[in-house]
Amino acid sequence: MNDFAIEYLDHVAIRVKDIEVTASWYENVLGLKRKVVPEWGEYPIFMLAGKTGIAIFPATLDDPPLNASSRNVRIDHFAFYVSMENFAKARKKYEALQLEYIFRDHTHFHSIYTEDPDGHTVELTTIIGDSDTFYG
Repeated sequence: MNDFAIEYLDHVAIRVKDIEVTASWYENVLGLKRKVVPEWGEYPIFMLAGKTGIAIFPATLDDPPLNASSRNVRIDHFAFYVSMENFAKARKKYEALQLEYIFRDHTHFHSIYTEDPDGHTVELTTIIGDSDTFYG
């Protein structure tokens, strides 16, 4: 047992080529709410679903490349949980937007994966059984 408890994932920070293009994508495709904190300046732009979200920062495109031994050290993907009803609605929206996505049946969960404008893999996932069976 730990001395403290994690309550929820607060945010994932990503670096992107164009923060406005990316913020608009998260707003229009996933329906996240834009939050800018004036005291912090132009960035990060937070894109929120309740208390969880994405913090968008500009990439420094002239940074030197990663050491060859570190090239695979990166975020693979991040996931947002949605209800089964909203999962179905998201698939319909992706199809209406002609957004490419991959569906996966993970036994206890169904997931769809797509990419944001900078190639970050974004997953929407929903539990297909009793959550107590999986998490209990």
